[in-house]
Amino acid sequence: MTLPAFAALTDIAAFATRMPAADRAAAEAARVRQNALTKPPGSLGRLEELAEFMAAWHGTARPAIEFAQALIFAGNHGICAQGVNPYPQEVTAQMVANFQNGGAAINQLCRANGAELEVIALDLDRPTGDFTESPAMSEAECLDALNRGAAAVNPKADILILGEMGIGNSTVAAALAAGLFGGATTDWVGPGTGSDSDGIARKIDAIDRGLARHAALKGDAPAILAALGGREQAAICGAVLAARAHRIPVILDGFICTAAAAALHATDARFLDHCLVGHASAEPGHRKLLEAIGKKPVLEFDMRLGEGSGAALALGILRSALACHNGMATFGEAGVSGT
Repeated sequence: MTLPAFAALTDIAAFATRMPAADRAAAEAARVRQNALTKPPGSLGRLEELAEFMAAWHGTARPAIEFAQALIFAGNHGICAQGVNPYPQEVTAQMVANFQNGGAAINQLCRANGAELEVIALDLDRPTGDFTESPAMSEAECLDALNRGAAAVNPKADILILGEMGIGNSTVAAALAAGLFGGATTDWVGPGTGSDSDGIARKIDAIDRGLARHAALKGDAPAILAALGGREQAAICGAVLAARAHRIPVILDGFICTAAAAALHATDARFLDHCLVGHASAEPGHRKLLEAIGKKPVLEFDMRLGEGSGAALALGILRSALACHNGMATFGEAGVSGT
């Protein structure tokens, strides 16, 4: 289906009533094939689950990945005025240049696991507002970023990997998680790019003040995204929605990427049915967030880099799952006696 540009934040919830659903018949056909392969049923563990997941969204018992698209969205944040990050915001643009020149971890992981990488810088010269003083984005700014994220998705992709870059966005992620799911701010906040104890204290204080300022938005997830989020978070949401319209499975990265997509889950839990989470970040809030959205990570490698790195690594596992699913012989084909 074609995803029209969103004209209002209320359009997000309305999309849930008409978005494509998983093909349960294809998933069942994939399960039947798994149980006929030359192995004890269930012996490949989550590799079998991943093959069935892909079948459900590709609509075929024999799904394949010919084209994997990886998108990194980059943005800058007004909350950095509160001293929440040890690095200057110029680093965001410098890292974008590093991505474009092929020098970052994500470049190597995409190359190793067969994904085509695109980096999209979102108005880096115009940081969002400081959410302790005002909404981070107006509705129009949030919608612009969301629609730009949606437009970046290639409808021909077989899988979409999502990542982000933005100095200060671990604070934004913790604020979003707390605003969407509640709980103590301290449960959501971690060191991010290397904040010391004083830096973490500044993050907690800034988030608490932001949550208090925007408390009236409780329960309105799209409005919370605009008030506390950033352009890259809104763009991630747009990309997730566009992927759903095209029935493209998604691999989310770690804490920051998952917190962005959590704004969709808090709007309607079905929005993330086509999404995997690539890894469990070492950021302390990520496991709590995964519990809140009901997702089990593909990998646990103690990573906390961001930039889509964990999602790209998980792509290799997904490719392995499909290689076994499609390449193994059945008992009948191999002439092996089954049960």
